[in-house]
Amino acid sequence: MSTLADPPTPSSSRRLVADPVHGPLAALMLVLTVLTGVVDAVSILSLGRVFVANMTGNVVFVGFALAGAAGFSLAASLSALGGFLIGAAIGGAASDRLGAHRGRLLAAITGGEFALLVVALVIAAAAGPSLGAGARDGIAALAAVAMGAQNAAVRRLKVFDLTTTVLTMTLTGIAADTRRGDRFAVVRRVLAVLAMLAGAVAGALLVLHVGTVAALGLAAALVGIVAVCATVTSRSPAPWHASQP
Repeated sequence: MSTLADPPTPSSSRRLVADPVHGPLAALMLVLTVLTGVVDAVSILSLGRVFVANMTGNVVFVGFALAGAAGFSLAASLSALGGFLIGAAIGGAASDRLGAHRGRLLAAITGGEFALLVVALVIAAAAGPSLGAGARDGIAALAAVAMGAQNAAVRRLKVFDLTTTVLTMTLTGIAADTRRGDRFAVVRRVLAVLAMLAGAVAGALLVLHVGTVAALGLAAALVGIVAVCATVTSRSPAPWHASQP
């Protein structure tokens, strides 16, 4: 019979916030996955059919724009792609410097993301309901820098199946590995899909019925929550702080 002192079993939902290896990182990664859905809803619906988190889709959109397809902005797509690469480079440098302590790395990266999204929010508020091309490209670039840094950090954090931005392998894992019997693996993958779906729905509803500023406000709030949680949980030594091989 298990006790409260026993380590959580592989199927325990408690592992999302108190995993023996990853601590609260799984739950925080799910919040960042919601964030991805929100920012891509903003970028697709408000910034001219451009992805700021999903670079696979964005590269395809660059191809559409180069081919002359209507409704696709080459400038916006290139701004997002360039911003993402800059953010990834910054996140890579931060990972090299802070990667030995995963809590501090996450706190630093999400703190920077919060600042970038607040600047994007201010630009959107100043531009008004009808965003000009310059404002759209600037917001796309800022959001893409934030997401690039996030991707680089998540790559270093190495939390099982939670990339926060890409679901292709997550969906593959749900279908391919179900028979292995690891319920928690299936649950966390399903939660990742639902998290991004929830973010996309929330972001789209805000853009369509309230405004871009409201959606960016939600994005900033989400990453701010992660930054605060990462900072607080990094103050006391814990096994999950250590870098993973």
